[in-house]
Amino acid sequence: WLIEGGRELLAAAGFTDLFIGLTVLAIGTSLPELAASVVAAVRDEASFSVGNVVGSNIYNVLAVIGILALVAPVEVSAGVRAFEFPALIAFTVLLVGLMYRGRRLSRLDGGILVVAYAGFIYLLIP
Repeated sequence: WLIEGGRELLAAAGFTDLFIGLTVLAIGTSLPELAASVVAAVRDEASFSVGNVVGSNIYNVLAVIGILALVAPVEVSAGVRAFEFPALIAFTVLLVGLMYRGRRLSRLDGGILVVAYAGFIYLLIP
């Protein structure tokens, strides 16, 4: 319901399918991962949280896109190649840098990542 309602609302407001996919769909499908990771962090099982997020992202980038391309060719627009993919790489580098800096992600690091995501979403708004 969250995904469908958000999609319909944003589509009616004139947002593109790419924007909807990068925001509502991504957040909606990631909520179970977020819940599992928060529970693991509260139980002091940080390795599970990190493994869950990293594994999910690797799966989404490689397997989901790979399976989709096996089913039907996937066209990647010039805009995605020019902005979203470089942003994906930049955020990955940022996260790896934060992890290696102290071998622990602090609340400040979490804040930096959330602010970076908010900035990304802001830049996506048409």
